[in-house]
Amino acid sequence: MNDSIASRRTFLARAGVATLSVGAGTLLSHRALAATASPSSDVGVIQTALALEHEGIAAYRLAGKSGLLSPGTLKLALIFMGHHEAHRDSLAKLVMQAGGKAVEPRTDAQYVAELKLASLKSESDVVALATTLERGAASAYIGQVTSLKDPKLAKLFAAISADEAIHWTTLNNAAGTPIPSAPYVFA
Repeated sequence: MNDSIASRRTFLARAGVATLSVGAGTLLSHRALAATASPSSDVGVIQTALALEHEGIAAYRLAGKSGLLSPGTLKLALIFMGHHEAHRDSLAKLVMQAGGKAVEPRTDAQYVAELKLASLKSESDVVALATTLERGAASAYIGQVTSLKDPKLAKLFAAISADEAIHWTTLNNAAGTPIPSAPYVFA
């Protein structure tokens, strides 16, 4: 299993643990929980999603500087990086509103090692990695929507997952890979 997939599984596991931790500490009824839902009850999930966005930003930024991308692909990478920056900003704002400190990005050296960016030798290698990261991100966000306590946050996660699905679809198409015929691609 590559580190990108492992990173997505870690996201899901951590988010699940964070959600269970919040839920285990309370005996509130479903109605009372819904009445008190706020971003603060979901802060662990938000922080993990924020780390995922930092990774996406770094991947596109470092790939963009690699010299491996054609002008058209670089333009697309910068657009997608901009989307990830907007996601980051929205998530970081929620963490701060909940009284927390937003998780910081790792160093470039850490991202290079974790994503094995030094092994990328061509534009198709970069697109393949980005496709894997985007599919994992879409699946991770979709997987957390129902565990979130705050309906507004669930809506934000749904919107972000749609962006990630658009990124995956665009990259998949650019690579010439057919869209899977089976439904529930991101389930």
